[in-house]
Amino acid sequence: MSSMITAVVAFLTDALLGDPRSKFHPVVLMGNLISMLEKFFRRDSDSPQKKLFKGGMLVVIVVNVCLTIGLLIEIWVKNIPNLAAQIFIQALVLSFMISPRTLGDSARDIYYLLIGDRLDLARKRVGWIVGRDTENLNEAEVTRATVETVAENTVDGIISPLFYFAIGGLPFAIIYRALNTMDSMLGYKNEKYFYFGCMAARFDDIANFIPARLTGLLFVCSAFILKLDYKNAFAMMKRDASKHPSPNGGWAEATVAGALNIRLGGTNYYFGQPHFRAYMGEPNESLEAVHILGAIRMMYTATILFLVVTLLIL
Repeated sequence: MSSMITAVVAFLTDALLGDPRSKFHPVVLMGNLISMLEKFFRRDSDSPQKKLFKGGMLVVIVVNVCLTIGLLIEIWVKNIPNLAAQIFIQALVLSFMISPRTLGDSARDIYYLLIGDRLDLARKRVGWIVGRDTENLNEAEVTRATVETVAENTVDGIISPLFYFAIGGLPFAIIYRALNTMDSMLGYKNEKYFYFGCMAARFDDIANFIPARLTGLLFVCSAFILKLDYKNAFAMMKRDASKHPSPNGGWAEATVAGALNIRLGGTNYYFGQPHFRAYMGEPNESLEAVHILGAIRMMYTATILFLVVTLLIL
């Protein structure tokens, strides 16, 4: 019970204060550790087998460091005699592991730029949160990129860390965030990282397997609460979730596409090269900036639903 009260306080802390930009932010420190280990282990001249082994070693080291830190924090907190202080400290640490405020604010900024006819700046802003080329995107494509990011990052940045906190406390939440950070830094299917980052990508896929499907169901419920097309959300989740190149990304994106009656996916450009991603949803409505707000509302509603349901269960 107290653990989920902690999760609620963490969500409220993030919603009110946002994510501080600091070189001492836990996720920044994780990134520094990963970069340091990458410089130590990765060699372009290594064989594929050696790259796989070294990439696996990096994952093991980072996970064990994060597990140790998480356990030490938990032990320290449990020795504090005041329950309110225990909840506050754990909530503060957990708030660094989730990012609803940052995700929502970033997407909302792009919405306001689009409705203010500042497409050039909107392209630059969306480039901060997606990996694709953005300099030639039109309004519909900027909207698509933003909605896809909000949907997919609801899993990575919110539901997954909260899910692992619910089942394993701070150590599990911190380990999950480390796995996700390793995947974002190393999990590329290019010559440089295909083998070295393989283990990081696979562990991230495994970690997100249950939370991604849970998020899809939460999005269907959110669509019902928000009076969106929840029947189509469920239908598109069943039909299109497996079309996503990631084993987990489609569960959120297809469901949001169905709820908003839009079509996601299509051709993205990376370093000037086109890559087609299967369509999800039906283009019953043309992509417009207002759909970004719909995705943000679904993100917040799904988060609150998860907290309420988990609190009731526990």
